[in-house]
Amino acid sequence: MAGVLVVAVVFLLGYMMAAQGGSNQAAQQQAETQQENPLAQLARRVPDDPMALGKPDAPVVMLNYSDFRCPYCAKFSRDIEPELIQRYVDAGVLRIEWRDFPIFGEESLEAAKAGRAAAAQGKFWDYLGAIHQDAPERGHPSLPREKLVDYAQQVGITDLAEFEADMNNPATMSAIRTDATEGSQIGVSSTPTFLVNGDPILGAQPLDQFVNAIEQAKAAAQ
Repeated sequence: MAGVLVVAVVFLLGYMMAAQGGSNQAAQQQAETQQENPLAQLARRVPDDPMALGKPDAPVVMLNYSDFRCPYCAKFSRDIEPELIQRYVDAGVLRIEWRDFPIFGEESLEAAKAGRAAAAQGKFWDYLGAIHQDAPERGHPSLPREKLVDYAQQVGITDLAEFEADMNNPATMSAIRTDATEGSQIGVSSTPTFLVNGDPILGAQPLDQFVNAIEQAKAAAQ
């Protein structure tokens, strides 16, 4: 897998120049001040992105290619991510950016749409957390449309008509496709897959592996 990521770098350089022409100033400054793994340039660093946690100019950015129905993604969300938020996101060291990578069928795709509809009302992380808290330890949860709407109500989304309209909006599908295409082009084939300043971590690994990767990336960025 890591080999595939390396092979993809040359292609990605051209892809990222075209796709990220509108990179914000924080990303440009970051690129100017350190030697980056080319895959680190996939970080978008968009201010006020409702599907990201942490400062846009944080020295370390972790991309998380995930599926709402993936049990290992849920395990990371429940067991690892809260500790990383407390240690690093709150301290301004780490930014976490979500990437949709729905691979477990139509319900995964519908859940990704629902997540973006929740994000449009400022509830993405609450919505994701509610689904992952209910997820089984093994296997994939059933997430039919009515259950996705129920979760929206649970997390305090009041405009359910707008929520469903956003799910059905072609722009929502386009945004999911952009994430999934990005992941496929760099060799992502399973969830969760993480990039920490461009370096891959595959699967819901122990906390120490994430801590070591973040600490190394932090040191390299100084």
